Amino acid sequence: MVKRQWIGIHFHKDRLNHPWIIPRPDKNIALNPHFMRNTLIALPFIFLLSGCSDHFQGELLFVEPKVNDSFYFPYFLFIPENVDKNQEMFLIVEPNNSGFADDQLEKHIEKASRTATKTHYPGHYLAQNLNYPLLVPVFPRPSGDWKIYTHALDRDVMLQKGPPLSRPDLQLLEMIRDVKTRLMDRKIHTHQSIILTGFSASATFTNRFTLLHPDQVFVVAAGGLNGLLMLPVDSLNGERLIYPIGTGDFHEITNAEFQKDLFIDTPQFYYMGELDDNDAVPFDDAFDQEEREQIYRLLGRPMQPDRWAKCTRLYQDLNVNAIIKTYEKTGHENTEAIKLDILSFIQKCISENSGL
Repeated sequence: MVKRQWIGIHFHKDRLNHPWIIPRPDKNIALNPHFMRNTLIALPFIFLLSGCSDHFQGELLFVEPKVNDSFYFPYFLFIPENVDKNQEMFLIVEPNNSGFADDQLEKHIEKASRTATKTHYPGHYLAQNLNYPLLVPVFPRPSGDWKIYTHALDRDVMLQKGPPLSRPDLQLLEMIRDVKTRLMDRKIHTHQSIILTGFSASATFTNRFTLLHPDQVFVVAAGGLNGLLMLPVDSLNGERLIYPIGTGDFHEITNAEFQKDLFIDTPQFYYMGELDDNDAVPFDDAFDQEEREQIYRLLGRPMQPDRWAKCTRLYQDLNVNAIIKTYEKTGHENTEAIKLDILSFIQKCISENSGL
């Protein structure tokens, strides 16, 4: 068994039931599925943003779930100051990726706040350049149940039964509906579908989410995803592809049918840096042995160039509406050139669909 060792993080496999703790200025509150109430906090000066060098222009809201909501965790909503209320726009969504497992929800809130406010992240970069609102969920990544990799929408979390961790993809859809209602109250009108972005684990989340819900995604841009794309096919070389490698057990996992044609038509932009050596496949928090062996056997053990090239060819052979790029002399990072390419790609998609 291979397990990533995070500095200062201890894994306790026997902790199956655990609260997430979010410190408040006056007290600590254990997070159960519905402890949060209808709370909306404007955060122009929140302590979570200390240490962020970027000066964002706009309003940052922190929204906690109500008792009757169908999502169990908070989210950030960033609204640029120059948002145009006279035109219909897209909501940008970037899933949070803390980069570590921890039962303290506060730590995931802090990381999500950075995603919502720093132009290093593609979602905020697009929000500032397009003047579109940005949603960043605050999903936890528990250290007690360390194999549940919520931030990558892995198989373990998709198999969870009951709240609060079950089906983060459906919880995110509920957050999106909640955001759109709040924006409508501000006379900000958004399209039904979203712009979806991500990097590293959150890129993996976005790729998988797009296969799960292609009817909800207008365009997706994601990078640094371990040289691995989820394949929109049930089998390869006569072998059934399990989630998250393919769609062979899609109905068993989701109780829904895969909307293959919609996925293939969805505009997608995926990228890797040629020097990127960040590979999650060998680690048990990201993939179980069965998944790992199938990836190595069918797509390749070396992340680059083998696995990435094989996934690229398969997407091309299936006529997926995707641009897949490898950036020279680039590691596991979002360079300015990459962000400009993402912006250009999304602007082109918007322009070509101006009749929406």
